[in-house]
Amino acid sequence: MQTVEKECYIEFEEKRSKFIGYIKPVSSKEEAENFINNIKGKHPDATHNCSAYKVTENGQEYYKVDDDGEPGGTAGKPIGEIMNLLDVDNLVVVVTRYFGGIKLGAGGLVRNYAKAAKLAVQEAGIIEYVHLKKYVVDFSYDKVNEVEGIISSSGGKILEKEFMDKVTFRIMIKDETESLLKEVRGLVIFEI
Repeated sequence: MQTVEKECYIEFEEKRSKFIGYIKPVSSKEEAENFINNIKGKHPDATHNCSAYKVTENGQEYYKVDDDGEPGGTAGKPIGEIMNLLDVDNLVVVVTRYFGGIKLGAGGLVRNYAKAAKLAVQEAGIIEYVHLKKYVVDFSYDKVNEVEGIISSSGGKILEKEFMDKVTFRIMIKDETESLLKEVRGLVIFEI
């Protein structure tokens, strides 16, 4: 399975309409929905914020497209079809459009929403998908650098940091990284 490497955006103009394509690799339906809402919040004055996501979470595939007021099938569907054509999963794409005063027609909308999705995927880069699991890790302050080093060098993500009497990280890591962390003395790790 393939996904995209990074979160990024592209933009272009077509007959004075401005298209901005946002893309992000995601690992859950909730993460995809949150990203869509964040982009809508960033562009509340946009004419449309059309989207599509494709996520496999706990063995269940979620696929959703949204035309956000564009004529049916002219925005979300072409975005989703680019995901299928390029064979990428676990990603979300939002294409924001600011209408420029010249109608593009159904064909023009389909072409430009597909173009925005394709350019966004190309900009983000396609990589092999690596499944990450969520864990909570508790440890003493003197282990912070060691734990952060193991997580970052193995491609993991630190989702949350909490510094109380002990340090608590919520992380997403590969199975192999879990083994490396278990070798660290005084560290408590469990999957969530």
